[in-house]
Amino acid sequence: MALVSLKKTYPDYKNTFNDNNLSHLEDYSVYADGDDKVGSVEDGLFDDTTGQFRYLIVDTGFWFFGKKVLLPIGRAQFDNSQQRVYVAGLTKNQVENLPEYDENTSVDYDYEENVRGVYRENAVNQSAAVGASTAATGAAVAAQGTYTRDDYTYDRDPALYDMADTEDSRPIRLYEERLVADKNVVKAGDVIVGKRVVSETANVSVPVEKERVIVERTTPTATTAATTTHDFAEGEVARVEVYEEQADIRKEAVVSEEVSIRKEREQEVVTEGATIRKEELDVEATDKTTLINR
Repeated sequence: MALVSLKKTYPDYKNTFNDNNLSHLEDYSVYADGDDKVGSVEDGLFDDTTGQFRYLIVDTGFWFFGKKVLLPIGRAQFDNSQQRVYVAGLTKNQVENLPEYDENTSVDYDYEENVRGVYRENAVNQSAAVGASTAATGAAVAAQGTYTRDDYTYDRDPALYDMADTEDSRPIRLYEERLVADKNVVKAGDVIVGKRVVSETANVSVPVEKERVIVERTTPTATTAATTTHDFAEGEVARVEVYEEQADIRKEAVVSEEVSIRKEREQEVVTEGATIRKEELDVEATDKTTLINR
């Protein structure tokens, strides 16, 4: 847990917190008892863990030679109409006794205890001034010593850190509906890729050659007598081997196609409309009422 500056954390705080007092923080002046102005609000410190506002940073200006001090938010009473912050029971003398603050100050337990000590003294003096019992005042003082740096929490000092929920301090918030677009991933379907066997009749052609025997017979044009006596006999034979090609048809399995499976994303814009509502501020004032819109 650490206390951080409002301005440093939110440089555009006037627009960020435009629905409450934080957007006009620098416009408020701080007044102690007797309607004595002791400074003006310069900044604020809040808990970076819980987001709870803890202190106003008050610049005392020329009242105390430019000294800056911390004001616990629970002691600040906002008067929005005059843009003032009143600290009941606080005197200029006590403001002068507050430890000085600057942006390099380490706001640790010891520093805060010094700040709280001044405001607790102020609270005890206030109780005595309005007639609180001695026992009650003593109990308030005793309660301050019932913790250590290890177990202190801000809820031990509600008078210092709880903000009053009054009509003056409670802002009127105007609400409006907005369309919020979100996306959900849902299953759109399945794609199943498989194989099946299909049978079909295929034809293939191959040229084949075969031999044939041709017997040609001719008659000589001139007849010449044989010089020897021809022995007419049977059994003379001429043998010729005949060959032919035959088609050898067989089947082979070959890769005819490769199939790759992957997914691609494509984007499209889906537009839908709806009726939304918002609240607008109506301000009415009587003839004799002075109205200031900020």
